[in-house]
Amino acid sequence: MQHFELKGQIRQVGNKAVVKAYRKQGVVPCNLYGLGMENILFTVDEKELKGLTHTPKSFIVDLVLDNGKTYNAVVHELQFHPVNERCLHVDFLAVNEEKPIAIKVPVIISGHSVGVQQGGKFTQNSRFIRISALMKDLPDDVTVDISNLGLDKKIKAGDLKFDKISVISDKDTIICGVKSTRNMVAQETAE
Repeated sequence: MQHFELKGQIRQVGNKAVVKAYRKQGVVPCNLYGLGMENILFTVDEKELKGLTHTPKSFIVDLVLDNGKTYNAVVHELQFHPVNERCLHVDFLAVNEEKPIAIKVPVIISGHSVGVQQGGKFTQNSRFIRISALMKDLPDDVTVDISNLGLDKKIKAGDLKFDKISVISDKDTIICGVKSTRNMVAQETAE
């Protein structure tokens, strides 16, 4: 999995006015926790953060803080402003190479479906899927082959199997499917 380096400045606990002042300066308040460590409060530059939040890719984040320490983390939760969509707060979860990491990765579709060749319509319901693996085994994305997908068939998260990776999305989550079109149904009833 790709790494993304993000520089941060340690901050102190503050009230709403302090947090608002940070945001006016163009920095986003963040929180790092996990692995039995104490919470670390810090801020990151809003423009630098966009490289992480405004992309469909998933990353292992290398947090370089101004106290001289570096942490590996994943984005746990993002909070956005409801109107202007500026990032208001980020929670990072500290990770290491010994424990499995749960992360959301993009789904890439490959192949040509048999059902589409027969006149069906392909739909992709999920663009992301949650997986769990050790840091060294995490892929940048997950490829789903739809070559054998027939008419009125679906691929669910529970159907996916990968080496060294566990799918932790709900097993009934529909990834993609092929539906019969109205024209096909009309032709069948006319015959």
